[in-house]
Amino acid sequence: MIKTLNRYFRNTTGQSLAEFAVITAMMATFIATASAKFSNVMEGGKVRKTEEGMDKLLQQAQDYYQKAVVREGRGRYPGQDRFDLAVGDFETELDLISSLETFEYYNNEDGEKWRSIFGIANAEAPMPEGASFINDTIIPDEECKGCSEDRLEGHTDWLFSFGGNAIVSPFQDGHYIYAVIAGSGTGESTVRPILYIADAESPQFLHKMLEF
Repeated sequence: MIKTLNRYFRNTTGQSLAEFAVITAMMATFIATASAKFSNVMEGGKVRKTEEGMDKLLQQAQDYYQKAVVREGRGRYPGQDRFDLAVGDFETELDLISSLETFEYYNNEDGEKWRSIFGIANAEAPMPEGASFINDTIIPDEECKGCSEDRLEGHTDWLFSFGGNAIVSPFQDGHYIYAVIAGSGTGESTVRPILYIADAESPQFLHKMLEF
């Protein structure tokens, strides 16, 4: 949360003051309510275990991004057809943060805006019943000018990065999900894509972000 807030503070010149104020208020709400709700949602060491799992996902995503820079000249995350295309249904980071603010449980209606990391029907880590997450898909070649030739569906990309073995959430209703805010621009005005991952047990509290 703090990292997200700091990023907006550094880039206030590129954001409206109104948008910055909204994000600041959202983060303040998160911090004010998290302590009271957190103990009701979490189960001891499972929190630590899922944070370790998310850290592994972020590390693989970072490696993937850096390899794309070398191979394609632009960094992108698993599931991205191109660096300036999103994964999931969020147009801006503000939209995603708004979703997280109320995404307390896996069966939230905003679930369909997120993508499954290892696939909704993965035998090792299936999506919990009642959730509405979906798998990422690739854009057809004829509709995706300049897209990577070796792009894959997001869950296939992630599975390949882990040798075909899914990371399993320690929670009964856990399931790792993600979304990518598209990058934009060129040269010095380039805005890099931003990755968010979460555990479906409670995305509001169990989520992490990666940006370069």
